[in-house]
Amino acid sequence: MSSFRTAQIHLVSSHREVYEPCDDSFALVDALLAERVNLLNHHPTLCFEVGCGSGYVITSLALMLGKEASGAHYIATDINPHAIRVTQETLEAHGVHAELVSTDIASGLEKRLAGSVDVLVVNPPYVPTPEDEVGRDGIASAWAGGENGRSVIDRILPVADVLLSDKGWLYMVTLTANNPSQICLQMREKGYASRIVVQRSTEEESLHVIKFWKDADLQVDGKESTHKIGPARVVESLISQFPRLSFWRNNSNTNR
Repeated sequence: MSSFRTAQIHLVSSHREVYEPCDDSFALVDALLAERVNLLNHHPTLCFEVGCGSGYVITSLALMLGKEASGAHYIATDINPHAIRVTQETLEAHGVHAELVSTDIASGLEKRLAGSVDVLVVNPPYVPTPEDEVGRDGIASAWAGGENGRSVIDRILPVADVLLSDKGWLYMVTLTANNPSQICLQMREKGYASRIVVQRSTEEESLHVIKFWKDADLQVDGKESTHKIGPARVVESLISQFPRLSFWRNNSNTNR
């Protein structure tokens, strides 16, 4: 196993039809690094990445947890078969291992993995595009997110709810055009608390890496939080985490 804490770019394999590590990939890995001590104390037994692309993120996660999380098993999926091959090469170049499955999100794995994923990481296709671009073959599958960039995200969230263990954590990259405060509220109604781990702005986009976890105080028919603090304050609290929301909503034609 490599002594590095994250995957080294010069060891990350590539293919013209596979999304290469970029600002969003780096933000997600930085978020995981910021959470490393918490992740180790979490003692995960199953870590799962949806949409592994080049393998940069799942490789980095395996490296940063390393021997200190020797009991952890890693699984990654991608709908793009080229990405599976590239991820395998990236893993091998760093001396780490993950089970790789070519599938759409977690199709065919839900029954096996239901309620058992302790760490779920997702850098979804989030760029607003025409709906007919979603799910295309090749590299387009890595970024085409449909209306408001939410088509794939909205399919991932209920799958995440099925897969996550009681102590499971979800780390997801979002673009401000995706209306992340609404995503947080939607997950809150399912009993998940949330917070931003990393927020990063470039000339083209504003990214947030959001952590979700199950909160017992929110899991009484999804209504406990509303009874305690009221829906208006819930929304106000969530929106306050996204200070650039109104600006980026007016510039939602962002390209990844």
